[in-house]
Amino acid sequence: MEMMEDTDIIELEDVFGLNGQIEHKLAFLKQYVPRNIKLVLIGHSIGCYIILEMMKRDPDLQVLKSLLLFPTIERMALSPQGKLMTPVLCKLRYAMYVPVYFLSFLPESIKASMVRLVLRGLQSLDESSIPASVTLFSVDCVANAMYLGSQEMVQVMDRDNPTIEKNLDKIIFYYGSNDQWCPEQYYEDIKKDFPEGDIRLCERGIRHAFVLNASKEVASMITDWLHADLAFL
Repeated sequence: MEMMEDTDIIELEDVFGLNGQIEHKLAFLKQYVPRNIKLVLIGHSIGCYIILEMMKRDPDLQVLKSLLLFPTIERMALSPQGKLMTPVLCKLRYAMYVPVYFLSFLPESIKASMVRLVLRGLQSLDESSIPASVTLFSVDCVANAMYLGSQEMVQVMDRDNPTIEKNLDKIIFYYGSNDQWCPEQYYEDIKKDFPEGDIRLCERGIRHAFVLNASKEVASMITDWLHADLAFL
């Protein structure tokens, strides 16, 4: 990854870590987006945590709306999927690099077939997810993703209630009804703490990894959400 050349932006340390990813997004906005531009921030999973941190660290961002989809913004290691993945990400991730290294030498067609085999149970599989998934047959990609994941398990614990309260009118939360990363109990808890917030529970059966088979449905849904806000710009 090439670092930004703007001399006003400090070269980021640990750019593939959680803090580095947050600062990277803020640095991007600083370099490329004028400060008076109104922003719509859309995050999925850990991207929702990153958005809340961006709004906290730079409260002068002109955020019109933040859409937090299937938000992993608290107790990640204590979630059902977190309990399973924390040992893998924090203690066993190096063992994963060896098989990925050997798999990376396979022809692209075989990699694609393997992805299709793994995802065969999904209805209406989005074909564009196949080439994207094939890129995961890379040690660098897997190493960076698992390194970031290991930090998420340790650092994403307490929900940032002060930042949420300060920006509550700008945020839409969308929780899954069967999400193993942010279970329905997390929805119930935040709904109780912020009864005036726009906090929604999915009634469409959309999975956490919606990009695999429901990206168009989610895109249409959030377009409807934003219509009123964007109409007055």
